Amino acid sequence: MTEPHRPRGSFDTELNRLQQMLLDMAGRAEELVRIAMDGLSERDPLVPLRVRRADDRLNALEVELDERVLELLALQQPIATDLRLVFVALKASNDIERIGDHAVNIANASERMTRYPPMPDILEIAEISGQVRQMMRKALDAMVNRDAETAREVIAEDDRVDDLRWSAFRIIVSYMLEQPRYIGPGLELILVVQNLERIGDLTTNIAEDVVFLVEGTSIKHAANKAAGPG
Repeated sequence: MTEPHRPRGSFDTELNRLQQMLLDMAGRAEELVRIAMDGLSERDPLVPLRVRRADDRLNALEVELDERVLELLALQQPIATDLRLVFVALKASNDIERIGDHAVNIANASERMTRYPPMPDILEIAEISGQVRQMMRKALDAMVNRDAETAREVIAEDDRVDDLRWSAFRIIVSYMLEQPRYIGPGLELILVVQNLERIGDLTTNIAEDVVFLVEGTSIKHAANKAAGPG
């Protein structure tokens, strides 16, 4: 005998729970990035362990969300809009989990940097960190509010992250060339910047999925196609 579908109200409740889990994951991921970057500036050897433990919880939440999505799909027949939301939640949870992985990479780099003399402050790195965390908040707000315009703002802001990355690279390399003692920590800082840039890319993925959720059309790679071959 076929199991009856749950009533629509129950399905809406489950969708809301999915969205709340996603917001919880995003908040934890943003906090992971903040803690990792604070550890970098404070040279705190205990931060990497905190970040790794918090990332374990983030990984567990992704698994839990995946299981809830499978249960929803098995027990319901979502209409097109609902199916898009489930699809976007699944993809966004994976991107958020990967953001946590990049925060761990940053924390590990900061741990290694404690073995070297401190480098002069590079303001661009703190700016990139603030930028990507702001993008994360805006992308999730856009998802909650079904706001494609805000999602597009997030996508555009990734260009600023790319510009800051190259500026930071130039400054780091200049220090490494002038002072050989900065080569070791400089390489670690380059890794930090690369991981921050990847966090920006993953946040952009989420914003693109929000546009898909609201409008039903994919805009991924649209800018590259419009620009044509380089």
